[in-house]
Order: sequence, then C-alpha cells, then structure tokens
Amino acid sequence: MILGLEGPSYGGKTSALGQLRRLPAMQEAMFFSCYVKSFARHEDIPTPSTRSAEEQVKAFMTFMEIEGNRVDAARRHGGLVVLDRTVDTLLAHAHAMDEIYGFDVLPELTRRAEEMPHLRPDRTLYLDVTPELLHLRRKAAGHHEVEPEYFLHDPAFLTHFRDYFCHTARRPATAELAIASGDGDRQETAAVVQALFTYWAGVR
Repeated sequence: MILGLEGPSYGGKTSALGQLRRLPAMQEAMFFSCYVKSFARHEDIPTPSTRSAEEQVKAFMTFMEIEGNRVDAARRHGGLVVLDRTVDTLLAHAHAMDEIYGFDVLPELTRRAEEMPHLRPDRTLYLDVTPELLHLRRKAAGHHEVEPEYFLHDPAFLTHFRDYFCHTARRPATAELAIASGDGDRQETAAVVQALFTYWAGVR
C-alpha cells in the first residue's frame, strides 16, 4: 500500500506526517520526505521557476532520480509506504509551467514517468489551502523577509498547480484521489490526515 500526501507549499503536509509517523500503529510504515530533503546542498535543488521547456525537463529528470531511489527502498521494505509529495507533484508543477509559459512539456513528462520506475500511490490526499492562508503561514514562519518573492506562492502557479489535482480532465498518476481542506490549524490538519491515512492503511 502506497499513500501520498499532496498540497501547496506551507500547506501543512510535513507537520501532519510528522505526527502520523509517531503513531504506534504506523511504526512499521516507511515514510519518505519531500524530494528537496534529498539534496545535501540547497543550491543543488532545481529552481521551481524554470525559464524554458528544456530546463523544466532537466528539473523533472533530477527529481526522478530521487524517485528511483525511493522505488528501490520501497521494494526492499515491502510494506506500507507514505510519501510526502509524489510523482504527481512533478507533473502538477509541469502543468502549471505549461499554462503560465506555454512550455507544453506535460505530455512528454507523463510519458517519461510511465517508462521510468516510480511509486504510483494507491491513494493520495490533496490538502487544499487558500492562498491567503499560505501567505500568512509563510510570513509567520519568518520566511517572507528573507525571500519576499516566492514563486511557489505566485497566484498563477497556485491556481494551475491546484487545477492539476482538482479540475483538469487529465487524471493524476495516483489510483485514487481525495481532497480535504487544510485551512485549519496544524493540529486540525494533522487530525484529518491521521484519520484518513489510518483508515486507508487498514489500521483500527
């Protein structure tokens, strides 16, 4: 069983999974952190604001190398796997860049993903959070002063990223998608994730 958690940056995913990880019933599960946590140096992380189709493809392939490592580890584990972001994040990002800049790379990247090893979630939860709340959370974390221009909260990017999961005719890679509000506080969001993930995992 592979479960994924998706949503915008500062949507509460990592905090919720941190609490889920501590549940006794989830001790046997293998948890994977967000892709960017796999980079030893921040400067090696591909920029989210790619400026060409070629750069977007290159970023995708970099993240798919990490996805390949996830696949190997999950195969060795053989049990419940929980993902903080999935291959659908990479495709949703590409969809947003296609819509904003006209890159038109999503069909190619979808084909590449199908041909490459990746973890296709059995079920994914998308945390839907309003842009205004995302901005407030980032500001409360003290990150707005350090990086005022944050591309992942650009209104156009947020709209198209969300549309990939919520509105587009193209089906995400996950076999089943659920959408829940993440507008509550940290504890409320964690409770939603915990309830659904333990249900999906068959934990009572």
